[in-house]
Amino acid sequence: MSILEENGVKSQIIKGTEYVYIDKPYWDKAKKQNRHNREYVGKLGEGGEFIPNKNYLDRQNEKGESVLESPVADRKYFGATYLLDCIGKKSSLEGDLIEVFGEKTGKEIMSLAYFLVLEGESSMYRFPKFAKTHRHPAEKVISSQEISNIFMGITENEKAKFFKKRTKLCLANEHLVYDTTSISSYSETMEQVKYGHNKDLENLPQINLAMVLGEESRLPSYYRKMPGNISDVTTIKKLLVDMGFLGIKKIKFVFDRGFCSGANINSMYKNRHKFVIAGRMNFELVKSSVEELREQVKELANYSEEHDIYCTTKESRWEYKYVDRRGRDKLSNRVIYVHVYYDGERAEHEKKKFVKRLKAAAGAFADGSCSAAQMNLCEKYFSQRESKGTVTLKHNQEAINKYMQNFGYFTLLSNHIPSPQEAISIYRNKDLIEKAFYNLKNRLDMKRTKVSSEESLEGKLFVQFVALIYASYISRIMSKEKLYKNYSMASLLDELDVIEIFEYQGKKTHTSEITKKQRDILHCFGVTL
Repeated sequence: MSILEENGVKSQIIKGTEYVYIDKPYWDKAKKQNRHNREYVGKLGEGGEFIPNKNYLDRQNEKGESVLESPVADRKYFGATYLLDCIGKKSSLEGDLIEVFGEKTGKEIMSLAYFLVLEGESSMYRFPKFAKTHRHPAEKVISSQEISNIFMGITENEKAKFFKKRTKLCLANEHLVYDTTSISSYSETMEQVKYGHNKDLENLPQINLAMVLGEESRLPSYYRKMPGNISDVTTIKKLLVDMGFLGIKKIKFVFDRGFCSGANINSMYKNRHKFVIAGRMNFELVKSSVEELREQVKELANYSEEHDIYCTTKESRWEYKYVDRRGRDKLSNRVIYVHVYYDGERAEHEKKKFVKRLKAAAGAFADGSCSAAQMNLCEKYFSQRESKGTVTLKHNQEAINKYMQNFGYFTLLSNHIPSPQEAISIYRNKDLIEKAFYNLKNRLDMKRTKVSSEESLEGKLFVQFVALIYASYISRIMSKEKLYKNYSMASLLDELDVIEIFEYQGKKTHTSEITKKQRDILHCFGVTL
């Protein structure tokens, strides 16, 4: 509490304002229990000063008594928010936010992001309680209405300026990783909420979210919201337009196989972007390359001890049509590397999974409970025989073998990396974006949109994106320093969060005792108190 709890003086936050009251306990003879009366005497200002109300002032003047003094002492939780302060400075995030949004709004966005990082899945309406007990950049309680106003006040122009600053930090020496995820919503008013392929397998309408991260720094630099019925393969063209608008010309991309299409690869060549993209087995270049190298890749000379996988490469040519500056149709022929990989453990895992699906489909067929997907499996991989009115299934081993022949194989396509080992190293770092999506949905309160208007959603997404930058920085250091052996992100932040800061009027500020564990954690982040 911001005011000394002496003589029954307490405070309560109502709609973002901290009101001061005197608690007067009494004995209720009728109910035979202790009861309380509250006499509201004023409120606290943004700096913690006491502002008495008129009734209280008049009564004190009549009695000739002094008015309650402003607080002369305060203490708040400080350790975890101080770590976030340092991260904001080290990553240039604090400077970018203040430069783009101004000091007041920039610090308010930072405070809301701190709350999301430290309070996990807590909803934003609980921010006032957090602000009352923690030191944070805005240094005040932000009411629910003020939070809504902050969300709705974030403009597209401000976001573009911010994305431009963050992306330039990533582009010096690293690839950009790009992927999409789906976020479910119950809203019936937002235009972009549509039914589509839900990556969390939920039967709800959704929006899709595309995100770009730096492959080495592991920090998010850009995101874009899309309608829920847009597929991965159609998003690249719009992404390249956005990158051009942000002044980013030559980029190194890493893509999942959901983005593997001839049109997307053409776009990469046309815009002179470098790429690594996972191939799909129904893609003709991938299919023919695997067929050609199927046995060769398994040779001992092609085993990579570092990645525990067999790999080899086929250099091929990619032809695509484009229109030159004079409007003439041109044909270009460029090099493309097809990296083919084989993983025996993966092959066995895929085989067991497939066999279980076949067994389940056959069982469902026998008892008449087949789903549409299981019936499709039965038609593809079984033949039916009817005897005495009973239909039985027999394995179509030829079809099964043909389908299983590609188990354990996968490919990566690149226009600038001739080494299969280097390509797989870069691609495997792509799992950092999956971790980022996990943090966004499960730690940063974005499993559902939980807003009803487009303006509020856009602003909330941006604040969560800022929080994700803080969380990604923490995750990178925890991985680098092997802190995940002893902590989850939540437990590490909880360990620091109990450090308090004490402020006395006219005295030097100091912190509570700091344990060796807390000092060791801060040391890993290059932070000292």
